[in-house]
Amino acid sequence: MSADVFFMDLTATSRENIPQKLARLVKKAGIEKILSKEDLTAVKIHFGEQGNTSFIRPVYIRQIIQTIREAKATPFLTDANTLYVGSRSDALSHIKTAVENGFSYSSMDGAPVIIADGLLGTSETRVQVDLKHCSSVYIGSEIITADGLVSVAHFKGHELAGFGGTLKNLGMGCASRRGKLDQHSNVSPRIKRKTCIGCGHCAEHCPGQAITLKEKKAYINKTLCIGCGECIVRCPTGSININWNQTVPVFLEKMMEYTLGVLKNKQNKALFINFIMDIAPKCDCLPYSESPIVSDIGVVVSTDPVAIDQASADLVNNQRALPGSVLTCNLDPGQDKFKGLYPSVDWEHQLDYAEKIGLGTREYTLKKIKTLAYKTHSGH
Repeated sequence: MSADVFFMDLTATSRENIPQKLARLVKKAGIEKILSKEDLTAVKIHFGEQGNTSFIRPVYIRQIIQTIREAKATPFLTDANTLYVGSRSDALSHIKTAVENGFSYSSMDGAPVIIADGLLGTSETRVQVDLKHCSSVYIGSEIITADGLVSVAHFKGHELAGFGGTLKNLGMGCASRRGKLDQHSNVSPRIKRKTCIGCGHCAEHCPGQAITLKEKKAYINKTLCIGCGECIVRCPTGSININWNQTVPVFLEKMMEYTLGVLKNKQNKALFINFIMDIAPKCDCLPYSESPIVSDIGVVVSTDPVAIDQASADLVNNQRALPGSVLTCNLDPGQDKFKGLYPSVDWEHQLDYAEKIGLGTREYTLKKIKTLAYKTHSGH
């Protein structure tokens, strides 16, 4: 059976602006049936790295918070600390970054920011899943403790997954530092000596201190490498790569197993929202944003985490690429934009595996809500 995916475009009128339309979309998707009175509800978002500008605008998150309150539930904003070195690698800097990017207690209608895995990313709950790669997964404790979960993801390209949406927001985003390390553990980069310029960016941002410079070339100590992939995205010459065919499928499967762990105690208590706007080619974890690959499309909401990501990918691929982005092929409507960005990544593999382990279905029915018409006056 197909899953319902509710969709709104970004047209608006004087009768209903975009935040108001968003509230109607979320209600149409059934939030008032999912959340109960006084449910402590984790709103899982990405607060954006310092310097990044493509994360979801706070005005939209505030509207979602208000809609949760109308359902009589009690929301808090959350994310887990990062594995890489950045402005969100511990709870204090993470909260500081959130506030600086517009997610404060006052701006979010009284919803506090609570980092899911504690001060240093060690506050975790072990969840038994008994799957292909993971017998247990490690999730930020506040995510597991919460009564309900609303995932709000920015849909965009991603260097290792092809795209990042609901499934990545849950599987990677809710994992504790140990959980993130577990998922990345098989990602082993290698350096092309011929093109390495010895700039040192990879060594500077390596959280495991596994990279050193010798004779103006970078070297990776495989024993110290934690497989986070940070060096891959930091390299300005594209000289650091991994064995895509062997490691990426395992990475994607682990991420889906973690997603199942996140949702294990949230049966019928979770709602998923994807913002298909500012569709950057890379993750919001970077301290900068690049030109979007296609025009803004809209917002989708579903109770099925697989269907919502499938629908989002289809909506992006049905667009014509924008000029000036890093996307140089697969530019026409119907062509695979994510394959154009990352030809070595089979992004569909995560959806196939997610469906296989029972997370949801790739079959969906897109249900578009209509834009409210302008008010008319008699005699005009």
